[in-house]
Amino acid sequence: MEVLQFLGSGFITALQWHNLVFAFFGVLIGTAVGVLPGIGLISGVALLIPITASMTSGLSPAEAATSSIILLAGVYYGAMYGGSTTSILLNTPGEASSVVTTLDGHQMAKQGRAGSALSIAAIGSFVAGIVSLLFLVCLAGPLSDLALTFGPAEYFSLMALGLCAVSGLAGKSVTKALIMTIHGLLLATVGMDAVSGVARFTFDNPSLYQGFEFLTVAVGLFALGEVFKTILEKDTDDGPISKINRVIPTKQDLKESAAPILRGSLLGFFIGVLPGAGATIASFFAYIMEKKLSKHPEKFGQGAIAGVASPESANNAASGGALIPMLTMGIPGSGTTAILMGALIMYNIQPGPLLFKEHPQVVWGLIASMFIGNVMLLILNMPMVRVFAKIIQTPKKFLLPMIVVISIFGVYAVQASIFDLMLLMLCGVAGIYWTRNDYPLAPLVLGLVLGPMIENNLRRALTISNGDFIIFVQKPVSAVFLLAAALWLIIPVVLKMKGKNVLQSEEG
Repeated sequence: MEVLQFLGSGFITALQWHNLVFAFFGVLIGTAVGVLPGIGLISGVALLIPITASMTSGLSPAEAATSSIILLAGVYYGAMYGGSTTSILLNTPGEASSVVTTLDGHQMAKQGRAGSALSIAAIGSFVAGIVSLLFLVCLAGPLSDLALTFGPAEYFSLMALGLCAVSGLAGKSVTKALIMTIHGLLLATVGMDAVSGVARFTFDNPSLYQGFEFLTVAVGLFALGEVFKTILEKDTDDGPISKINRVIPTKQDLKESAAPILRGSLLGFFIGVLPGAGATIASFFAYIMEKKLSKHPEKFGQGAIAGVASPESANNAASGGALIPMLTMGIPGSGTTAILMGALIMYNIQPGPLLFKEHPQVVWGLIASMFIGNVMLLILNMPMVRVFAKIIQTPKKFLLPMIVVISIFGVYAVQASIFDLMLLMLCGVAGIYWTRNDYPLAPLVLGLVLGPMIENNLRRALTISNGDFIIFVQKPVSAVFLLAAALWLIIPVVLKMKGKNVLQSEEG
């Protein structure tokens, strides 16, 4: 009953007119981000943080944080909807999590069933969104209470697990992913030491006393890095778009999709809860599961509707599941949730077990807005399939300058610092270098966001134990987390040594 009361108060917050506007624009922009290949989910969310900061300047800190996170979360799960559009029409995934959708979705489009494929993707995404939110409502409270029993040693080990999980499954090389994680942790040490007050690695530059702003680094790496990569590789070709005839799916399509949608929703949610797993792995597993369970596996890859329904449901459910560790334990499981977590920290709201008690308006307002946002997405996606097909035709020569302008003005509006603009450009150059050499960027962002918390909990735990590192294995929960972290790194290495393919993470 208490959960229902909190959810009710969340709906009161979410139904305020300005929050409805933020939710609508969030899901609309998110769908566009998913539809337009090349922008990227993390880039889209990072670009909007400075804009939301300007839009909410007249609100109280709690209201500003609530409205901002409602819009950014709308972009997050909205992009999962939009990613299927290019996969089906162009055979080009708008998001990494929609790669599997191309296998059967584009085949359906070739057969003149693009409308049915897009509609089933939208319906599956809606059902998955609602299923994941129901689980989120039920599990968030108990997990938050459990996390309250954690001490500094448990928190340090849990954050180490989060970093290792992303590193173990990000990119083609575990070694390169670990290098990027260390880069992020090293960048997090720059600035004033929170405990001793000593300046570290600042080189007497006043701009470095506050450390590297995660917003500047994230926008530079993902948004500008992607722009520079597109320009240097001269990737400006636009493929032919499949025609859309019938938009409403047939009864047979709905019948064949019902069970795959439910199975994909459940599987996607529980995979999403695992730090580092993400929507891409959820969609792969859902597709594999449907092919195994199907009476006609030979149809997969030839235009099977279940090959669209299940992975699209899974990647949406995973986005809801990924919010659980971020909200309840302060552990972002992917690059996108790290950006969302950084946005909350910008408003002096610390995600973790105390979030539900100290800022119930923010967290329950967010959860309620996601129910509303999913309804908005279904209403938007079903009748506007043809409109979104036109958005795909936006020439990159117009799109890329817009991204650069939004990046520069957005960062300067929040930081008002020439140093941050220089850092933005430097991160853009670094981003293209790392991307072209297969260094995943998500672990660096995670390291930058989690670095200060990891350091603080490490030092607190060592203070309690008088400098004895044995405390991390004496505490049973801490020892389990450290063991899981080690296995997360070792198992992919062992599988690769045996010649097996290891699935990539969401932002790898």
